[in-house]
Amino acid sequence: MMLYDCYHFALSFIFCNFPTQPRTTFARPLYLINIMNDYLNSVIKQFEYYKSLAEKTFEQLPEDKLFWKYNNESNSIGIIVNHISGNMLSRWTDFLNSDGEKEWRNRDSEFEDLIKSKEELLSKWGNAWKCLFDTLKSLNEDDLNKIVYIRNMGHSVTEAINRQLAHYPYHIGQIVFIGKMAQNNDWNSLSIPKGKSSSYNDEKFSKEKRIVHFTDDL
Repeated sequence: MMLYDCYHFALSFIFCNFPTQPRTTFARPLYLINIMNDYLNSVIKQFEYYKSLAEKTFEQLPEDKLFWKYNNESNSIGIIVNHISGNMLSRWTDFLNSDGEKEWRNRDSEFEDLIKSKEELLSKWGNAWKCLFDTLKSLNEDDLNKIVYIRNMGHSVTEAINRQLAHYPYHIGQIVFIGKMAQNNDWNSLSIPKGKSSSYNDEKFSKEKRIVHFTDDL
C-alpha cells in the first residue's frame, strides 16, 4: 500500500474506531493523537502556501490589473478575492456550532465589482484568512470527527476542512493565471521556471533524505 493510502487508512481507522467522548473513560494512544495533530499542522501549512501564491501575484500587479477582466463573462482578481473572502467568513465563523452557510452571507454579491482599491482588497483578504487560521489553530484532536453542517449537509470536521482545502486553491489558481495573462512577459514565475527543472531537482537531491513539509524549503 502506498504511503499516501496508508496515511488516509490510518485517519479513517482513527475516526471510525476511537470515540471522542468521554475522555475520562477512554484515552487515545499518543501516536494516534500525533497523527491527528500532524493532519491539522499539515492543512495549515497547505493553506499558508496557497495564500502566499495569491499574495505573490498581488505584489506583481499594479492596482488596475487587479480589476482587469479577460472578457465580460470572466471574473477579475478583485471579484475572486471578494468571493473567497465571503466564503471564508461564512464557513469559518463559529465553525463548530453553526451552519457554514450563514444567513448573513450574500453569495451573489460576491461576484459583483464591489472592491474598488488594492488597499480594500488586501484588507478583505487578510481578515478572511485570519478567521480561517484562528479557527484551525483552535481545533484539537477531539474536534476532528465532530459533525458540522454546510447548507444542512453534515460533514465531519476533516471533510469540511478538505472541502475548503480544495475550493480555495481552485480559485487561487485562477488568480495566478489571470496575473500571468495581465503581466504577460513581465510575469515572475511562482513555480519552477521553464528550463530550470534539472537544476531544481539537483539542488533538492543534493540534500539528505529528511521528513519536512515541502513548503519548508520554499
